[in-house]
Amino acid sequence: MVSHTLLVMSLILFLGLNTFLVAHANYLNQNIDITWGDGRGNFQNNGTLLNLTLDQSSGSGFQSKAEYLYGKVDMQIKLVPGNSAGTVTTFYLKSQGLTWDEIDFEFLGNVSGDPYILHTNVYTQGKGDREQQFYLWFDPTAEFHNYSILWNPSHIVFYVDGKPIREFKNLEAMGVAYPKSQPMRMYGSLVKTNWSEGPFVASFMNYNSENACVWSTDNGTTTTTPCSPGDSSSSSSTSTSECRKVLKWVQKKFMVYNYCKDKKRFWQGLPVECDAKKNNKNKNKNKNKT
Repeated sequence: MVSHTLLVMSLILFLGLNTFLVAHANYLNQNIDITWGDGRGNFQNNGTLLNLTLDQSSGSGFQSKAEYLYGKVDMQIKLVPGNSAGTVTTFYLKSQGLTWDEIDFEFLGNVSGDPYILHTNVYTQGKGDREQQFYLWFDPTAEFHNYSILWNPSHIVFYVDGKPIREFKNLEAMGVAYPKSQPMRMYGSLVKTNWSEGPFVASFMNYNSENACVWSTDNGTTTTTPCSPGDSSSSSSTSTSECRKVLKWVQKKFMVYNYCKDKKRFWQGLPVECDAKKNNKNKNKNKNKT
């Protein structure tokens, strides 16, 4: 029987062979800070392993030491097995301040036998409301799977095992805000709202930010480490016909919620980006008339 005085959740984060642009090391304690939890997070195995603990008083979480302005980050995650209802595992990028930018992966736990829900969202200048949710086409608790965020001046792409599942384009020309000037850190956490089935374990490994552009301020001067702003190769871009087919396949088969389809919620009209092609055509027509 699980103790009512202390229920422990361990979240394991392991860095393997990957390196950061600046630190060039495989040690979490050189690249990651435990930022909350009052001692419930700790490094092990010479800093290559991070355990986050959650009890009835508090959870815990971490963040990257570096901030990034554009790039690609990857994390391998193995989610909480069994009855994980009420748990939320997170992997996301976020800037600071009241008008923050944020790019989210959130994994919403389930009752045994039901699928996890992968929740994605994009915040710009403190405003979100751009949720898309998916079931996964595999058991995310059986083994590790790779989750990636590509963020560059053209678009944001969410990937699962290298497959694009969502694209958020830069449509500033149509009046849609886009995260472009605020550097972001990587964050992760495991939290719980229902204790009846604890304890729980989610595992993270092989964090890779080699393709992320590190942001720094030295002597009052802001600089970005030279790098490619995200992988623009055909294997990662959604511009190729094959990747477009994969994106459509995932969204057709596994998407369970799309804010762009929720006319009841947006009864005064869907957000501009939800029908970008139509709005762009109308804009071009108006230009031609003048």
